[in-house]
Amino acid sequence: MEVVLLERVEKLGQMGDVVTVKNGYARNYLLPQNKALRASKENLAVFETQRAQLEAENLKQAKEAEKVGEKLDGESVVLIRAASESQQLYGSVSTQDIAKAITEGGFTVSRKQIILDKVLKTLGLHDIKVRLHPEVIVSVTVNIARSNEEAAIQARGESVEEVAEAKLDEREEAVVNVFESTADVDVEELEQVAAGEIDPSELDAEPEEKKDDA
Repeated sequence: MEVVLLERVEKLGQMGDVVTVKNGYARNYLLPQNKALRASKENLAVFETQRAQLEAENLKQAKEAEKVGEKLDGESVVLIRAASESQQLYGSVSTQDIAKAITEGGFTVSRKQIILDKVLKTLGLHDIKVRLHPEVIVSVTVNIARSNEEAAIQARGESVEEVAEAKLDEREEAVVNVFESTADVDVEELEQVAAGEIDPSELDAEPEEKKDDA
């Protein structure tokens, strides 16, 4: 089917271009979304009479979108999701989820403006595109994590697993130091240190009984 574009359509053409597309694409997307008209002699004549007005409106909308884009471009949104140890999400993140998160951050966008090249099904930082206008597309980072703490770690460019391992190593080292420096500490307290329930610095190196005897 031949259509005349009423606005720029990515990978297809600019406003006023007459292009040939598949019937389904035209009927299900271009025509109902008012992005194009059938390229009949009558429609082409109507378009030419309205072209100046359409171009003026398009320019105004593009400038407004650019102002929003200057603020939104490079922004990051956090989505908290349950996931397995292999970082696979129990489900996936949809364009609706992303649009809602961006809107909650102060920018009004719809799911139709979110451009996803792939389904987001893993934890981590994902760069996605937001089409504010046919001629204005910006980038937003979607930070998918199991908690706000993990999201902050990812935002710093660190590995959640490595940070967790480092904390575990520090705890194990602290326990070893306690064993080496404290001979008579209560066994129950040592177990609490190992479980991370109390800080090693809270242990008393010399039992109260010995202090009293002294």
